Amino acid sequence: MNVLVFGATGMIGQGAVRECLAAADVAAVQTVGRSALGITHPKVRELVHADLWNYAAVESRLAGFDACFFCLGVSSSGMTEADYTRITYDLTLAAATTLVRLNPAMTFVYVSGVGTDSSEQGRRMWSRVKGRTENSLQKLPFKGPYSFRPGILQPLNGIQSRTPAYRVLYTLTAPLLPPLRALFPNQILTTAQMGRAMLNVARHGWPFAVLEPPDIRRAAETT
Repeated sequence: MNVLVFGATGMIGQGAVRECLAAADVAAVQTVGRSALGITHPKVRELVHADLWNYAAVESRLAGFDACFFCLGVSSSGMTEADYTRITYDLTLAAATTLVRLNPAMTFVYVSGVGTDSSEQGRRMWSRVKGRTENSLQKLPFKGPYSFRPGILQPLNGIQSRTPAYRVLYTLTAPLLPPLRALFPNQILTTAQMGRAMLNVARHGWPFAVLEPPDIRRAAETT
């Protein structure tokens, strides 16, 4: 497979790239973002692109891919609905509508979140916007559009969040997460499980379009 990864600097994106590099059936991984990652690996190509709402200038570098793992996202804290919509909905659909035209046989995995509101009518702003994003992606003619809704994540293999507050939180809770994950394996996932689940869904598909944490866990264990 040839795989595109958006948001490769984030925790989930880092986990996805790591699992892709370890997978024998992944021939190439191209990251897309505003800055270079500096990864040196024979499978990795980096596409640095400043305007993530417009891909006209780089379309030739976005064709020929079997899967896209879309891991871009921001916290809604302190944001207006209009600003959060531009970053969450508009940015995602700009990429997806370009990719589905260039790669109609692509599997597109969108990283959403637990609590997303598919009705788009709930009280929580971020949940409505993510629900609208998921619903719009389902209408695009990809081979398979899927939405992953992780909750609590345990970063592995030295992976860290780019958000300072989250880094502090993960540092403080690091001793607790392994035993808690053993007790609640369907609620707490690792970055490695996320990456493996994305790859397995790209390889084999999945019976339904929205994967909650227990589904992601099962997808990670699929052989």
